[in-house]
Amino acid sequence: MAVRAHAALRWEGSTVAVAESLTGGLLAAALVDVPGASATFRGSVTAYATELKASVLGVDEGLLAVHGPVHPVVAGQMAEGVRRLLGATYGLATTGVAGPEPQDGQSVGTVHLAVAGPWGTLVTSPRLSGERATIRHGAVTAALELLVGRLPARWNDRP
Repeated sequence: MAVRAHAALRWEGSTVAVAESLTGGLLAAALVDVPGASATFRGSVTAYATELKASVLGVDEGLLAVHGPVHPVVAGQMAEGVRRLLGATYGLATTGVAGPEPQDGQSVGTVHLAVAGPWGTLVTSPRLSGERATIRHGAVTAALELLVGRLPARWNDRP
């Protein structure tokens, strides 16, 4: 899926930046594993600590105080923040609970993903299950699918 994401971004002349919490760098690693990634990948911020989501990515502190870091609006603000911070066409973000224990009242497998682009921001919240590693890798795949799905239809209509 990372290969397809880069191909679509290259075709469009666009770039992507990543903000990660739940995936802790796995999404960026998946993107940079693709040869030629430097043409479309701007960089990433792994904001694992809640306060970094606010201070680095610009997530609303009040939102974090009320809802915590695992929330769909937080994911959206993370994507918007990294897009702005790193000067990318698209921002892609992950937040959630991989386990092994629930966090801040959120159950294991709660995941929020977001993509921000010139057309706005889209958040999705797939429910994932399994062990910690399975949830984290599933979130990476789902985030890449979200990005590719939001690229212009002219790319997605190609065989």
